[in-house]
Amino acid sequence: MLKAIETHTGAVLPLNRSHVDTDQIIPKQFLKSIKRTGFGQFLFYHWRFDDDGNKRSDFVLNDPKFSDATILLTGENFGCGSSREHAPWALMDYGFKVVIAPSYADIFYNNALKNGMIPVILDESIIQDWMEKAADGKLTLTVDLKGQHVSDHNGKQVDFDIPAYHKEKLINGWDDIALTLHHEDKITQYEKQKRHA
Repeated sequence: MLKAIETHTGAVLPLNRSHVDTDQIIPKQFLKSIKRTGFGQFLFYHWRFDDDGNKRSDFVLNDPKFSDATILLTGENFGCGSSREHAPWALMDYGFKVVIAPSYADIFYNNALKNGMIPVILDESIIQDWMEKAADGKLTLTVDLKGQHVSDHNGKQVDFDIPAYHKEKLINGWDDIALTLHHEDKITQYEKQKRHA
């Protein structure tokens, strides 16, 4: 089961970069576990840390004013590259619930939805406007999954699309296993018939 989510209000972290690939999100040397936890500490590792493991002061994720951010605002084609499911795992383990971008790599988009993260697609001009407003660390956004819109604290509201199938899964907290268990009676009946065949 995933955590059910209908709305999320959170502080915004502006990552003003396009074509962020999955190896930048979570480098390959950290893909040593099939658990969904423990990857947040390695998120954007080569951007966050220098060769000696010290935090880079010029990277946005290391700025204390964004320490409570749960919404990542970023550029086009986010999550391109390899198909690793660890990318949404790392983002979620760090604390992000929502990513907002003009576009995503298809595999990342579907992996995010499958793991309970909301990947919102909005027009680039809207994102750039919010990027500028988020620079001081004080921008919060509300993502209403049921109503399919994002709003800021100034009253600006923007609609977004999401596949109905994934929307229903997120709102109810259903992962693929939970969906399968909805048919548990039929599965049990089928197994009994196979045993007696």
